[in-house]
Amino acid sequence: MEMVMDVKIAVIGGTGLADPKLFKTVEEVEANTQYGKPSDKIRIAEFGGIRVAFLPRHGSGHSIPPHMVNSRANISALKDLGVERVIGIAAVGSLKESLKPGHIVIPDQFIDMTKQRKSTFYDGPKVIHISAADPFCPDISKMAVKRAKSLKIPVHDSGTYVCVEGPRFSTRAESVLWRTMKADVIGMTLYPEIQLAREMGMCYLSLSSVTDYDVWAEKPVNAKGIIETMKKNTVNVQNVLKKLIPDVAGDRTCDCEKVLEDAEL
Repeated sequence: MEMVMDVKIAVIGGTGLADPKLFKTVEEVEANTQYGKPSDKIRIAEFGGIRVAFLPRHGSGHSIPPHMVNSRANISALKDLGVERVIGIAAVGSLKESLKPGHIVIPDQFIDMTKQRKSTFYDGPKVIHISAADPFCPDISKMAVKRAKSLKIPVHDSGTYVCVEGPRFSTRAESVLWRTMKADVIGMTLYPEIQLAREMGMCYLSLSSVTDYDVWAEKPVNAKGIIETMKKNTVNVQNVLKKLIPDVAGDRTCDCEKVLEDAEL
């Protein structure tokens, strides 16, 4: 990428979230990084004078399956633009009765059950070990909860997201296992996106939109049902983003940019 732009906020998720009625696109960036090309062109949109980068995680037409997303290229390209805070939008399955389809969960923990994804920028000779004790940015997580509540959208201010490899859904036995692990929601996209953002000193928030109960419940999950519910949930997520982006545009007071301090061996 030849040009670095002053874009502090990025939203990674479905293309429907960059609704032209809500956000005016001012530029499209076709990026290239040392890790390859990101999932798609990055749309730079303007909202109330605030520049926001939108990147569809699965590419145009949802053509990239979760286990094939080049998260290193995605995060590296956003870093080149100057991004400091990332809002990741995710469709998730619920592992608890109280987390109902249509609810939004703001996770504060994750469990990585992926198998073959490139999950670090540090493959040597430089070796770093970043703490993942509290992986999500507490500041923007609180902002998101506050804004969702103000809109009367059912929101949960904490939860554990178990990230699986995909693209298949869980077996019933696996779904029961995730519940015994005290996980709250299940998805395929959080990791390594969150870890890579942290390695770049970025804040990370997940707006996890519940689309279904996982297969521990009576009715097995299917892609068609998820898509139908996600369309309804998208409206809620858009409304939260409209309220949240001005908050996130402020100066950072968290410690997310300091995660690399004392992490190198």
